[in-house]
Amino acid sequence: MDNKRLFLAVVLSVAILVGFEWLMPKQSHPVLHRQAQQSTHATPAGSAPRPVTDLAPPGTQPAAIAPLSPDARLPIDATRIQGSIDLVGARLDDLVLRDYQETIKPGSPHVRVLEPQDQKQPNLVQLGWSSSGTDVKVPDGTTLWTADQPKLTPETPVTLSWENGAGLTFQIALAVDRNYMFTIEQRVRNTTGQPVSLYPWSRISRSYTPQVTGGYLVHEGPIAVVDGRLEEMSYTSLKSKAAEGGGTGWSALQASGPDGGWGGITDKYWLTAIIPGHDQPVTASYRYQPNDGAGTYQVDFISQAPMVVAAGAIASTASHVFAGAKEVHLLEAYQTQLHATDFWKAVDFGWFAFLTKPIFYVLDWLNTALGNFGLALLAFTLIVKTLFFPLAIKQFRSMGKMKLLTPKMTAVRERHKGDAMAMNTEMMALYKQEGVNPASGCLPMLVQIPVFWCLYKDLVVTIEMRHAPFFGWIRDLSEPDPTNIFNLFGLIPFDPGVLSPFLHLGVWPIVLGGTMLLMQKLNPPPPDPMQARLFQLMPLIFMFVLARQPAGLVIYYCWNNLLTVSQQWLIQRRTHLGGSRQVSTVSR
Repeated sequence: MDNKRLFLAVVLSVAILVGFEWLMPKQSHPVLHRQAQQSTHATPAGSAPRPVTDLAPPGTQPAAIAPLSPDARLPIDATRIQGSIDLVGARLDDLVLRDYQETIKPGSPHVRVLEPQDQKQPNLVQLGWSSSGTDVKVPDGTTLWTADQPKLTPETPVTLSWENGAGLTFQIALAVDRNYMFTIEQRVRNTTGQPVSLYPWSRISRSYTPQVTGGYLVHEGPIAVVDGRLEEMSYTSLKSKAAEGGGTGWSALQASGPDGGWGGITDKYWLTAIIPGHDQPVTASYRYQPNDGAGTYQVDFISQAPMVVAAGAIASTASHVFAGAKEVHLLEAYQTQLHATDFWKAVDFGWFAFLTKPIFYVLDWLNTALGNFGLALLAFTLIVKTLFFPLAIKQFRSMGKMKLLTPKMTAVRERHKGDAMAMNTEMMALYKQEGVNPASGCLPMLVQIPVFWCLYKDLVVTIEMRHAPFFGWIRDLSEPDPTNIFNLFGLIPFDPGVLSPFLHLGVWPIVLGGTMLLMQKLNPPPPDPMQARLFQLMPLIFMFVLARQPAGLVIYYCWNNLLTVSQQWLIQRRTHLGGSRQVSTVSR
């Protein structure tokens, strides 16, 4: 391989790895901002309540509720989740995932996705009704609901009920499947003798600011797909809107009934989302309240038109709530079943989703076939190398032609010292005369860089690779190699990484440096001494740059380098044998 092209390849790879997502602009939200300005003080026709501010007066926040007794909770016992519902306020605020633990250590706690308001990280789902007038008493955050079943399971749905004492009975029917989806029906029975107009609403509320773990690679925070548009907003942006708005910042989105939209709050691997029913249009809103420093982030849905309950009748509206792991195939299944537009986009495959997502499918299929994501990575790399082998042959031939032109190119440079334009003009004429394209050798490198980047994204954002083991000490391919040469691979009971993140260099990054040195040995050193010294440092630089990246990525790079060396040796041998046969034929 030509050293200049290899040098360019490694520099571009590092630049893309470190800076691509940082440099790419985040999706702007002009529509959100414009609608927020238009809707902040507006009231929909028919005296509907304002979409956000009338939904959650500060006095109805769960923080004002006293600690609950155990009998005020309805247990949830499902296949993949367990928890409870707070019967005071009908809050879905206690949910743990049975299949996922916080770390790979034995006995590690299971992942909690919903948590009560009086706990350390409040995160909950609320349902209710608003009235355009003051004469209708609706349930609020202090309402005590009654349940018709002792427990919510996939086999036993539960209906919560409350009577307002003035002829209206409110009900919330709850069902849960064997994964992470709740089916909810909000009903109102009217025995008042006259029609009543109400606005059903639902809300996801998070009363703390989470630590964002994905950086620029993964969106974490409010997310929605409304009217076919993906709308993402960071916690920082939402707080900024609050500061601009004098304390409460929010952005409203209009959504039509058959749109199939949804919205919620996403973490790197977990999602809490509401999928409104398609029976009536809704408005989705992002909101932030300071709340004495802790801060509350909300995603709200409220009906745009009133639900009219005729005298002596029952009216209802249905919705769904997802609270669980962002498993790609499961999200796609729900997208189809519930007509939830682009529900899979809760997984942040990024700007190159058209390539990142298919690569994930291939890796997932290989993992199913081989039973190990590490082996799936190795098999995927072998497939990529096989597909690009014709390009590698073309690259090698181009490099051979370029080497034959080296004496002539040197002569051109000597003749036109100090005149770059004349030198470039004669150089291009030389290329044309000899039928050489100097850029053709870069094609395999340029094609493989997007594949490398998309593989990196898959390792970072997909839960299927979280805690996926390889062999030996690599028990999580999505995390860095846990070994460290600076503490003699664990013999010294000290973590040098606490002093500096650069004092971490595991076994696999060292192996990576060795494979890069092996690649360099197959090529002559650059003629320029400065470039040669820099080139010698590249294995060391890459070792430290990738030491803090997912171990799966480092293993991929090691295996890719070994395959590149084997591929180059094979091409050189075929070329050498072909040349020998030609010489033998001429001599005869």
